[in-house]
Amino acid sequence: MTTTTTTAPVAATPYALTPTRVLHAEWHKLRTLRSTWWTLGLSVVLVVAVGLMMGSTYDGDDANIDTIVFTLFGSQMSQICVAVLGILITASEYSTGLVRATMAAVPRRLPVLWAKAGVFTALAFTVTFTTNLVTFLLAQIWLSDSDKALSLTDSGVLGALAGNAAGITLLSLIALGLGALCRSVPAAIGAFVGGVMILPEVLQMISNDAVQSAVKYLPSKSAESLGSIIPVAGHNAPGTGLISLVVWAAVVLTAAGLLLKRRDV
Repeated sequence: MTTTTTTAPVAATPYALTPTRVLHAEWHKLRTLRSTWWTLGLSVVLVVAVGLMMGSTYDGDDANIDTIVFTLFGSQMSQICVAVLGILITASEYSTGLVRATMAAVPRRLPVLWAKAGVFTALAFTVTFTTNLVTFLLAQIWLSDSDKALSLTDSGVLGALAGNAAGITLLSLIALGLGALCRSVPAAIGAFVGGVMILPEVLQMISNDAVQSAVKYLPSKSAESLGSIIPVAGHNAPGTGLISLVVWAAVVLTAAGLLLKRRDV
Protein backbone atom coordinates (compact mmCIF):
# COMPACT_ATOMS: atom_id res chain seq x y z
CA MET A 1 0.00 0.00 0.00
CA THR A 2 1.41 3.34 -1.06
CA THR A 3 0.79 6.60 0.70
CA THR A 4 0.84 9.74 -1.38
CA THR A 5 1.80 12.91 0.44
CA THR A 6 0.52 16.10 -1.05
CA THR A 7 2.36 19.27 -0.17
CA ALA A 8 0.24 22.38 -0.33
CA PRO A 9 1.81 25.15 -2.37
CA VAL A 10 3.38 27.88 -0.24
CA ALA A 11 1.93 31.28 -0.98
CA ALA A 12 4.49 33.77 -2.18
CA THR A 13 5.30 36.43 0.37
CA PRO A 14 4.22 39.79 -1.03
CA TYR A 15 6.85 42.50 -1.35
CA ALA A 16 6.53 44.72 1.69
CA LEU A 17 6.88 48.39 0.82
CA THR A 18 8.46 50.02 3.86
CA PRO A 19 9.94 53.50 4.45
CA THR A 20 13.37 51.92 4.81
CA ARG A 21 13.12 50.28 1.40
CA VAL A 22 11.94 53.52 -0.22
CA LEU A 23 14.88 55.36 1.37
CA HIS A 24 17.27 52.66 0.19
CA ALA A 25 15.91 52.86 -3.35
CA GLU A 26 16.29 56.64 -3.47
CA TRP A 27 19.79 56.45 -2.01
CA HIS A 28 20.71 53.86 -4.65
CA LYS A 29 19.46 56.16 -7.42
CA LEU A 30 21.25 59.18 -5.96
CA ARG A 31 24.65 57.54 -5.48
CA THR A 32 24.65 55.80 -8.88
CA LEU A 33 24.05 58.99 -10.88
CA ARG A 34 27.20 60.57 -12.30
CA SER A 35 25.59 64.01 -11.98
CA THR A 36 25.56 63.57 -8.19
CA TRP A 37 29.31 63.28 -7.92
CA TRP A 38 30.04 65.82 -10.66
CA THR A 39 27.95 68.54 -9.02
CA LEU A 40 29.12 67.75 -5.48
CA GLY A 41 32.71 67.44 -6.67
CA LEU A 42 32.54 70.83 -8.36
CA SER A 43 31.06 72.41 -5.23
CA VAL A 44 33.90 70.97 -3.13
CA VAL A 45 36.58 72.18 -5.55
CA LEU A 46 35.12 75.69 -5.65
CA VAL A 47 35.05 76.08 -1.86
CA VAL A 48 38.50 74.60 -1.26
CA ALA A 49 40.18 76.42 -4.17
CA VAL A 50 38.73 79.81 -3.30
CA GLY A 51 39.47 79.26 0.39
CA LEU A 52 43.12 78.46 -0.36
CA MET A 53 43.40 81.48 -2.62
CA MET A 54 41.87 83.78 0.00
CA GLY A 55 44.13 82.43 2.74
CA SER A 56 47.37 82.43 0.76
CA THR A 57 46.90 85.97 -0.62
CA TYR A 58 45.58 87.66 2.54
CA ASP A 59 47.48 90.89 3.25
CA GLY A 60 45.34 92.45 5.96
CA ASP A 61 43.13 94.55 3.66
CA ASP A 62 39.96 92.60 4.57
CA ALA A 63 40.40 92.72 8.33
CA ASN A 64 36.80 93.84 8.83
CA ILE A 65 35.36 90.69 7.17
CA ASP A 66 34.37 87.78 9.40
CA THR A 67 36.99 85.03 9.21
CA ILE A 68 34.51 82.25 8.36
CA VAL A 69 32.84 84.35 5.66
CA PHE A 70 36.28 85.23 4.29
CA THR A 71 37.48 81.61 4.29
CA LEU A 72 34.28 80.15 2.79
CA PHE A 73 33.80 82.82 0.14
CA GLY A 74 33.63 80.09 -2.51
CA SER A 75 30.40 78.76 -1.01
CA GLN A 76 28.55 81.59 -2.76
CA MET A 77 29.24 79.77 -6.02
CA SER A 78 29.14 76.20 -4.73
CA GLN A 79 25.60 76.57 -3.40
CA ILE A 80 24.38 76.82 -7.00
CA CYS A 81 25.96 73.41 -7.71
CA VAL A 82 24.27 71.78 -4.73
CA ALA A 83 20.95 73.44 -5.60
CA VAL A 84 21.17 72.12 -9.17
CA LEU A 85 21.69 68.62 -7.77
CA GLY A 86 18.55 69.03 -5.66
CA ILE A 87 16.61 70.01 -8.77
CA LEU A 88 18.00 67.10 -10.78
CA ILE A 89 16.91 64.60 -8.12
CA THR A 90 13.24 65.43 -8.69
CA ALA A 91 12.81 67.18 -12.05
CA SER A 92 15.10 64.95 -14.12
CA GLU A 93 12.89 61.89 -13.47
CA TYR A 94 10.12 63.59 -15.45
CA SER A 95 12.36 64.27 -18.46
CA THR A 96 13.68 60.69 -18.52
CA GLY A 97 10.33 59.03 -17.78
CA LEU A 98 11.76 57.24 -14.74
CA VAL A 99 9.05 58.83 -12.63
CA ARG A 100 6.46 56.38 -14.04
CA ALA A 101 8.38 53.39 -12.74
CA THR A 102 9.02 55.14 -9.42
CA MET A 103 5.35 55.94 -8.84
CA ALA A 104 4.25 52.48 -9.99
CA ALA A 105 6.52 50.99 -7.33
CA VAL A 106 5.32 53.45 -4.66
CA PRO A 107 1.66 54.22 -5.49
CA ARG A 108 1.20 56.48 -2.44
CA ARG A 109 3.77 58.85 -4.00
CA LEU A 110 4.49 61.02 -0.96
CA PRO A 111 7.01 58.58 0.56
CA VAL A 112 9.09 59.03 -2.59
CA LEU A 113 9.32 62.80 -2.10
CA TRP A 114 10.16 62.49 1.60
CA ALA A 115 12.79 59.83 0.85
CA LYS A 116 14.38 61.99 -1.85
CA ALA A 117 14.45 64.95 0.54
CA GLY A 118 15.86 62.83 3.36
CA VAL A 119 18.76 61.21 1.51
CA PHE A 120 19.62 64.47 -0.25
CA THR A 121 19.65 66.45 3.00
CA ALA A 122 21.94 63.93 4.70
CA LEU A 123 24.35 63.80 1.75
CA ALA A 124 24.41 67.56 1.07
CA PHE A 125 24.99 68.54 4.69
CA THR A 126 27.67 65.89 5.25
CA VAL A 127 29.65 66.86 2.14
CA THR A 128 29.25 70.61 2.69
CA PHE A 129 30.17 70.56 6.38
CA THR A 130 33.18 68.31 5.76
CA THR A 131 34.33 70.63 2.96
CA ASN A 132 33.97 73.64 5.25
CA LEU A 133 36.08 71.98 7.94
CA VAL A 134 38.84 71.02 5.50
CA THR A 135 38.85 74.46 3.85
CA PHE A 136 39.01 76.26 7.18
CA LEU A 137 41.92 74.15 8.42
CA LEU A 138 43.85 74.52 5.15
CA ALA A 139 43.30 78.30 5.01
CA GLN A 140 44.55 78.63 8.59
CA ILE A 141 47.98 77.41 7.43
CA TRP A 142 48.44 80.90 5.97
CA LEU A 143 46.17 82.82 8.34
CA SER A 144 47.62 81.47 11.61
CA ASP A 145 49.98 84.46 11.98
CA SER A 146 47.40 87.06 10.97
CA ASP A 147 44.46 88.82 12.60
CA LYS A 148 42.21 86.08 11.15
CA ALA A 149 43.89 83.29 13.11
CA LEU A 150 41.30 80.95 14.63
CA SER A 151 41.02 77.32 15.71
CA LEU A 152 38.10 74.92 15.73
CA THR A 153 37.90 75.19 19.51
CA ASP A 154 37.38 78.97 19.45
CA SER A 155 33.91 80.16 20.34
CA GLY A 156 31.46 80.17 17.44
CA VAL A 157 33.77 78.61 14.84
CA LEU A 158 32.13 75.18 14.57
CA GLY A 159 28.70 76.79 14.79
CA ALA A 160 29.48 79.11 11.86
CA LEU A 161 30.94 76.28 9.77
CA ALA A 162 27.88 74.12 10.47
CA GLY A 163 25.58 77.11 9.91
CA ASN A 164 27.03 77.72 6.48
CA ALA A 165 26.49 74.03 5.61
CA ALA A 166 22.93 74.12 6.98
CA GLY A 167 22.14 77.23 4.95
CA ILE A 168 23.36 75.70 1.70
CA THR A 169 21.56 72.42 2.44
CA LEU A 170 18.23 74.09 3.20
CA LEU A 171 18.46 76.36 0.15
CA SER A 172 19.14 73.26 -1.95
CA LEU A 173 16.19 71.49 -0.32
CA ILE A 174 14.02 74.38 -1.51
CA ALA A 175 15.51 73.81 -4.98
CA LEU A 176 14.56 70.12 -4.73
CA GLY A 177 10.99 71.14 -3.95
CA LEU A 178 10.97 73.55 -6.91
CA GLY A 179 12.12 70.70 -9.13
CA ALA A 180 9.12 68.64 -8.01
CA LEU A 181 6.78 71.60 -8.51
CA CYS A 182 8.04 72.58 -11.97
CA ARG A 183 8.81 69.04 -13.24
CA SER A 184 11.35 70.68 -15.56
CA VAL A 185 15.06 71.17 -14.89
CA PRO A 186 15.40 74.50 -16.80
CA ALA A 187 12.20 75.91 -15.27
CA ALA A 188 13.23 74.92 -11.74
CA ILE A 189 16.73 76.37 -12.16
CA GLY A 190 15.19 79.60 -13.47
CA ALA A 191 12.76 79.72 -10.54
CA PHE A 192 15.55 79.12 -8.02
CA VAL A 193 18.05 81.60 -9.46
CA GLY A 194 15.43 84.25 -10.18
CA GLY A 195 13.14 83.84 -7.19
CA VAL A 196 15.52 82.68 -4.46
CA MET A 197 18.86 84.25 -5.39
CA ILE A 198 18.17 87.41 -7.42
CA LEU A 199 14.78 88.66 -6.18
CA PRO A 200 16.03 89.44 -2.62
CA GLU A 201 18.87 91.54 -4.05
CA VAL A 202 16.39 93.52 -6.16
CA LEU A 203 13.98 94.03 -3.26
CA GLN A 204 16.86 95.14 -1.04
CA MET A 205 17.31 98.19 -3.27
CA ILE A 206 13.80 99.42 -2.41
CA SER A 207 14.05 102.04 0.33
CA ASN A 208 10.98 101.02 2.27
CA ASP A 209 11.11 99.86 5.90
CA ALA A 210 8.44 97.20 5.45
CA VAL A 211 10.19 95.75 2.40
CA GLN A 212 13.57 95.81 4.13
CA SER A 213 12.14 93.97 7.13
CA ALA A 214 10.52 91.35 4.92
CA VAL A 215 13.68 90.77 2.87
CA LYS A 216 15.52 89.57 5.98
CA TYR A 217 13.19 86.55 6.13
CA LEU A 218 13.70 85.47 2.51
CA PRO A 219 15.67 82.23 2.03
CA SER A 220 18.96 83.57 0.68
CA LYS A 221 19.17 86.31 3.32
CA SER A 222 18.31 83.85 6.08
CA ALA A 223 21.12 81.58 4.86
CA GLU A 224 23.61 84.47 4.95
CA SER A 225 22.95 84.98 8.65
CA LEU A 226 24.04 81.42 9.53
CA GLY A 227 27.67 81.25 8.41
CA SER A 228 29.30 83.99 10.45
CA ILE A 229 30.77 84.29 13.93
CA ILE A 230 30.00 88.01 14.07
CA PRO A 231 26.29 88.93 13.66
CA VAL A 232 25.67 90.08 10.07
CA ALA A 233 24.43 93.67 9.85
CA GLY A 234 20.94 94.00 8.37
CA HIS A 235 20.16 90.30 8.91
CA ASN A 236 18.21 88.35 11.50
CA ALA A 237 19.94 86.46 14.30
CA PRO A 238 21.21 83.00 13.29
CA GLY A 239 18.44 81.21 15.21
CA THR A 240 15.74 83.26 13.49
CA GLY A 241 17.41 82.73 10.12
CA LEU A 242 17.52 78.97 10.63
CA ILE A 243 13.84 78.81 11.61
CA SER A 244 12.93 80.95 8.60
CA LEU A 245 14.84 78.66 6.23
CA VAL A 246 13.26 75.53 7.71
CA VAL A 247 9.79 77.06 7.28
CA TRP A 248 10.52 78.01 3.66
CA ALA A 249 11.76 74.50 2.88
CA ALA A 250 8.74 72.94 4.59
CA VAL A 251 6.31 75.16 2.67
CA VAL A 252 7.87 74.40 -0.72
CA LEU A 253 8.05 70.65 -0.03
CA THR A 254 4.47 70.59 1.25
CA ALA A 255 3.26 72.35 -1.90
CA ALA A 256 5.24 69.87 -4.00
CA GLY A 257 3.72 66.98 -2.07
CA LEU A 258 0.16 68.24 -2.53
CA LEU A 259 0.65 68.65 -6.27
CA LEU A 260 2.34 65.27 -6.51
CA LYS A 261 -0.79 63.66 -5.08
CA ARG A 262 -3.17 65.57 -7.34
CA ARG A 263 -1.39 65.64 -10.71
CA ASP A 264 -1.04 62.81 -13.19
CA VAL A 265 2.51 61.55 -13.57
